[in-house]
Amino acid sequence: MIETDFTRRLHPYWPRLQENTRSWLLEKRLMPADKVEEYADGLCYTDLMAGYYLGAPDEVLQAIADYSAWFFVWDDRHDRDIVHRRPAAWRRLTHRLHTALDAPEDHLHHPDPLVAGFADSVGRLYSFLGPSWNARFARHFRAVIEAYDREFDNRTTGTVPTVEEYLELRRLTFAHWIWTDLLEPVAGHELPDFVRKHPAYRRAALLSQEFAAWYNDLCSLPKEIAGDEVHNLGISLIHHEGLTLEEAVGEVRRRVGECVSEFLVAEEEMLRFADRLTDGTVPGRELSAVVKDIAMNMRNWFSTVYWFHHESGRYMVDSWDDRSTPPYVNNEATGDR
Repeated sequence: MIETDFTRRLHPYWPRLQENTRSWLLEKRLMPADKVEEYADGLCYTDLMAGYYLGAPDEVLQAIADYSAWFFVWDDRHDRDIVHRRPAAWRRLTHRLHTALDAPEDHLHHPDPLVAGFADSVGRLYSFLGPSWNARFARHFRAVIEAYDREFDNRTTGTVPTVEEYLELRRLTFAHWIWTDLLEPVAGHELPDFVRKHPAYRRAALLSQEFAAWYNDLCSLPKEIAGDEVHNLGISLIHHEGLTLEEAVGEVRRRVGECVSEFLVAEEEMLRFADRLTDGTVPGRELSAVVKDIAMNMRNWFSTVYWFHHESGRYMVDSWDDRSTPPYVNNEATGDR
């Protein structure tokens, strides 16, 4: 359905994006040089962003791609801090990220590369729109940090969240509203509250992100079972609903399919809402065009997420020497002890 109904496209800046993000990972010491050389391109992090945020100015897409690459590295640090039982190091890191959200310019040279890289990428994202968008982004990312804290506690105690608890948590750990917020600097326009909070806009945004999160769960299930994870829709279904692995996979597939079908309906509602914004004024016509551009990029999220999961080395667990340890991570006991 994705392959036939959702055209795959890439931003024309993508080849330079890939090269520049690879250099940024090295410059910010977010991945060891040998890991960057061997794995960075194959992880397809830039492909994911270049297939989503079409129409973005090059500098905006570059900042988003660097931030996205940082996010994956942060996710890997979270996993390794759990595996190596470093709760104090994780708490220090989360505190520093909260602080860096307030004043990224003060953390550009922090000794922890994850803090410095975060400060650099967020500082660039803050330069595109204005204080109210920046405050919203910071508020949404604080919720992501807190959700990662809850995941840390769940994994260290072996607690599998119920399906409903998991779905609520997943909207935060997948950063649904962060990726949606970033559609605005891509369009060069901060949306007024009445647009962002309109049911037609929010439903289309939520469905696009739910598809991505649940498709990620489907593709990462083997990796996460091998790594003793407790956060996956399939794992919650097995643990709390008594489903077999095969039944859980089938249920996740069903939900993913429903997301696609329901988005097609929500997309039409969002486009009709955009048409109603054209009120005969120049600002109305401009706002309508922006909302239509954003709807197009929400649609792009389906194809870019789909292909990312089929092409990225992040999910090719059968090719790893150790199915519980991704080969692209620094598995040494990095971070404060």
